[in-house]
Amino acid sequence: MIAFRRLLALQVSAVAVVAAQPALAQDRATSDEGAQRSEAGGIAEIVVTATRKATNLQDTPIAITAVTSDTLETRALQDVSGLGSIVPNASFRQAQGAFGKAVTAFIRGIGQYDSNLAAEPGVAFYIDDVYYPLLYGSQFDLLDLERVEVLRGPQGTLFGRNALAGAVNIISKSPDFDESSGYTTVTLGRYNRTDLRAGFNVPLTDNLAFRANGLVKKRNGYQDRLDFRCDMIRQGTPELAGNFPFSDGVLIQSDKLSRDDCKVGTLGGEDVVAVRGAARWEPVSGLNLTVSADYTRDESENAADTLIDVNDAVGTSRANINAVGDYFSIPGEIPFRYDSRFVPDDPYVSYATNADPIGAGLNLPGSTFYNGDPLRGGYKYPLVGPVTNWGVSGKLTYDLDNATQIMLVGGYRSVDSIFGFDVDGSPILLEQTRNNTGSTHWTGELRFTGSRDLIDWTMGAFYYTGDGYVRTTLSSPWNNLQRYQDHTYDPESKAVYANFVVRPIDRLSVTLGGRYSDDKKRVNYENLQDGNPAGDIVFQITPGDKRFDWKLGLDYQLTDNFMVYSSAATGFSLPSFNSRPFQPSQVTQIPGDETLAYELGFKSDLFDRRLRLNITGFYTDYKTRPGSVGGQEYLLDASGNPIPVSGGGSVTVPLPAGGPDATTCRVLTPAEISAGTTGYECVSRTYYVNYPGKIKGVEGELQAEPIDGLLIDGSFGYANFRSDDLDNTTNKRPTRVPEWTASGGIQYEIDAPALAGTITPRLDWFYQGSIVYETNNDRYNQPGYSVFNGRLTYDNPDRGLQVALGATNLFNKFYYRNLFVLQAFGFPQANGQPAPPREWYLSVSKKF
Repeated sequence: MIAFRRLLALQVSAVAVVAAQPALAQDRATSDEGAQRSEAGGIAEIVVTATRKATNLQDTPIAITAVTSDTLETRALQDVSGLGSIVPNASFRQAQGAFGKAVTAFIRGIGQYDSNLAAEPGVAFYIDDVYYPLLYGSQFDLLDLERVEVLRGPQGTLFGRNALAGAVNIISKSPDFDESSGYTTVTLGRYNRTDLRAGFNVPLTDNLAFRANGLVKKRNGYQDRLDFRCDMIRQGTPELAGNFPFSDGVLIQSDKLSRDDCKVGTLGGEDVVAVRGAARWEPVSGLNLTVSADYTRDESENAADTLIDVNDAVGTSRANINAVGDYFSIPGEIPFRYDSRFVPDDPYVSYATNADPIGAGLNLPGSTFYNGDPLRGGYKYPLVGPVTNWGVSGKLTYDLDNATQIMLVGGYRSVDSIFGFDVDGSPILLEQTRNNTGSTHWTGELRFTGSRDLIDWTMGAFYYTGDGYVRTTLSSPWNNLQRYQDHTYDPESKAVYANFVVRPIDRLSVTLGGRYSDDKKRVNYENLQDGNPAGDIVFQITPGDKRFDWKLGLDYQLTDNFMVYSSAATGFSLPSFNSRPFQPSQVTQIPGDETLAYELGFKSDLFDRRLRLNITGFYTDYKTRPGSVGGQEYLLDASGNPIPVSGGGSVTVPLPAGGPDATTCRVLTPAEISAGTTGYECVSRTYYVNYPGKIKGVEGELQAEPIDGLLIDGSFGYANFRSDDLDNTTNKRPTRVPEWTASGGIQYEIDAPALAGTITPRLDWFYQGSIVYETNNDRYNQPGYSVFNGRLTYDNPDRGLQVALGATNLFNKFYYRNLFVLQAFGFPQANGQPAPPREWYLSVSKKF
């Protein structure tokens, strides 16, 4: 708590300094004048629903970033992964290729990167008040939105399950009764980018309106797929090229192959179609019904991904891979091995084939994998990962009076996807996966909100149920293993909650909230495998939890435009289980995460609303934080007995780091073998141990309009994560999250009477601090980097015409979105997902 007391002292000092300024010495009598000035020149108010009712952003005692539709447009943000360039202490990135079309979401150092249904997100997503429980399929296009609200810190009371890091609340524009309107936007850009967005709103009667929107996005990939053998010969190194006995000298059979550049395709391309429609009906005053439906079909290419390193010291002598290499070797040339020859000189190149070049049923001398079995070899994996995501929802509200409302909201959603991943990133096969994942789910919520003289309240009940499946094919000559997984999931969640804001004296508010949740997830698991270890794994498990979450908060309005607040709140994620076991003994429930977070901050509009400054300090007690420890155990036969090894083998020894029952294996000594000690075959196992942690940090957001037309905005975030397990590692930091984030932007609107409009140049900057991908290996640490975007906009409001010329990654900064380091699992390689290079675009919009 020492850190929190320091934050308190800092907060009191800041309040004392700012409160002394005459610009803050306003009372209620001048508030209307301030609001008028904000319309003519100054920072406008933003209404948010982070407390489950409409409130002014600056009067809401929560750390929130509210991204309006105007901000989304001027910063060219089109999907959820772009939010990380605005929100402090947050990371929203396209998931690494092994996890399909998903978003890796972290807030204040807490989140999840694995899109498997066994895992639970750390950030909760809501679309128009309807809960979205998945990571995969969460790369939402930001189509026709009113705003996006990103709430930082635990939101367990009002948002419930999996909101221990925060929540993302996506709010669409509602049908309008007043006037007909519409828009069309066409965007052209680099890599043959062609985007079309269009929509309209039409009042059908005085109390019935309809709104519809759609988009089509197409773009070629920014990473080239090359045929390896062709490229080696083209580069003048034929001794590295090897041979392919079944072709005319190329490894990829494609009618797109160009002998001049060896190109057979691309990765990272886009092909998306999405539509959304909504109808709003107000049969009587105070009663509103909104029904909406949406459909998205994403047939984009797999994410850009390339091999960035092969550590020859790690496991490259495995017999199966050498046997495959010998099959491709040319006598008298350099032996064809899996090594650094497959690492392209250009990260925007990949030699991955997503296919097994060894035909089905072939028997390779020296290989235990390609043993003539007709089910082994010949697999091809998709280069396009289609996602179909559609849903319907309804929201019914009834105003009992001017201050009391009842809301009923419900929704149904279906998501299906297929994706493959070439783990080795090369034309030969170490390991590849194919995933078919689907989910359908229902959500319903009844909410009762109201206000009286001294109290505001929000009370409700929540229900969620669904079913999902994961079907995975894994082909791994590297491990002499072929696996077929078929899992089904049946989640269910029930909760009741209440949140009260009491005003005992003028300007002081006390928040009291609580939520009781009953969550469970029934799982049927089948893991059908041949190879080593042999045998099938079939089980049922039901991770679940019943718990109570709470929040206590205080806020005080020092002036009309300056508020200080503090809070303590809990959050949690549902327990999960090890979804990738080698044998039944490894099927264990993994406890859910649990946090208790403290916040202290202020929100201010200064200098007659010319400057908005919001700063929050936080301290998070990460009470339950399951961490993984690698160990070993005996390989079991079908009866559950250890498998002995004649004349050798290993025995288990305690692994203290993995807990009281954890083990690893050591090889028998010659003396033990001579004495007749029985040794056994071992297999790797992951143990899960609770590693509590502490996170402390600060974040701030600024908006300024020093003169009419000139807008400046910025943010910064710092989150320091400490835990005993991390203190003993090389990097002393958690993986995949930066300590520092920052952003800034500036634009100036220039009147252009000769053009009957305005011209607005804008420059945006985003900084992400360094990231580590392995706790005990700094070889793959990514240094911090800055990315700049630019835009020049011509706007003619009288004609509803807007033309914008822009560029993303303006200075062509190279960096990786994600790395996938497999050396901790005994593989020699690391893969990287390069971010797009500089891209230009031209956009023309017409409103009517």
